[in-house]
Amino acid sequence: MSALAGGSAVTSRKEFTGHVTCGVVVLDADRRVLHIRHNVLGKWLLPGGHVEPEDVALVDAALREAREETGLVTTDLRPLEEFGDVPLDIDIHAIPENTDKEEQSHWHFDFRFAFKLAAGSPVRLQAEEVSGYDWLHPDAMPAVELRKKLTNFS
Repeated sequence: MSALAGGSAVTSRKEFTGHVTCGVVVLDADRRVLHIRHNVLGKWLLPGGHVEPEDVALVDAALREAREETGLVTTDLRPLEEFGDVPLDIDIHAIPENTDKEEQSHWHFDFRFAFKLAAGSPVRLQAEEVSGYDWLHPDAMPAVELRKKLTNFS
């Protein structure tokens, strides 16, 4: 909250009181959720990342990050009718210090947008940031609040 109250540039990745990030919840035909293995953090995460100056809206940042990390383009992804361009979830989580990138520990305010994957759309990973992908049933997802939201709609 101090980032917002203090007038900080909350879309700048250099704002270390915390900044906005955007991600995608990609559901396949079996309602499994796409997760990627993030190289720097060494964790399974939803595709997503930082807002860039060219992003007009938060959903644009989410779709750009999906394209960069997974190779999925806008035509591969259909917004869930229940949400459109409104986030399904907003998650706040801590990011550890990264001395290689000269980044202090900070908070991410992650706006997550939900999409259905078009049949036959291939995942093509960005090797610099991502080392694998998997489809998890919502019951197996580590994000408890998001898991609850995914089970509350058809």
